[in-house]
Amino acid sequence: MQPFTTVTGPAAALPAANTDTDVIMPKQFLKGIDRSGLDNGTLHNLRFDATGARRSDFVLNRPEWADTRFLVVGPNFGCGSSREHAVWGLLQLGIRAIIGTSFAGIFNDNAANNGLLLISLEPGEVHTLSTLAADPARNRLAIDLPAQSISGDGGPRFAFDISPLRKDALMRGLDAIGTTLDQAGAIRAFEARHHAAQPWLVPHAR
Repeated sequence: MQPFTTVTGPAAALPAANTDTDVIMPKQFLKGIDRSGLDNGTLHNLRFDATGARRSDFVLNRPEWADTRFLVVGPNFGCGSSREHAVWGLLQLGIRAIIGTSFAGIFNDNAANNGLLLISLEPGEVHTLSTLAADPARNRLAIDLPAQSISGDGGPRFAFDISPLRKDALMRGLDAIGTTLDQAGAIRAFEARHHAAQPWLVPHAR
């Protein structure tokens, strides 16, 4: 996974509540046998019309929000069915963090396992950042994960909470397997002590 330390870039506002995973990644994009091309499926029905043409009025299709790195979203983002493809697609689209008041539980876990930073703030703080994100002259944010802060372009600065374990994994670019392997030495030492204390557990070589 790509490590996350300090990231700066445009933010886009998607303030609708209860944006579910079928909106984020429609079901027709779940048929592939790998993760390729999921950026095209991300928010597909919002970005494209029935003929496949780009919707010029949708925020992510406008030039002021090219290379968007952050989304400022409405409550309960990522609800609905469990599909990790939603997180994979957002990352392929270039989204590094999502800011909102609340996120669906499984979506939150999928994001953590794939290096997508989710930040929960108070409603008033999210509203302020959403207003900035909707203004093409002020839509750039900086997220400093080591300092646990979000700052607007010449605007406010907000602190956010994150668990130490999740913060460490994001900063080092470790997924769940990488986090486990990071403790390989301690795991092997425990196994050795455990087997020494209970040798009958160790199968004898034949």
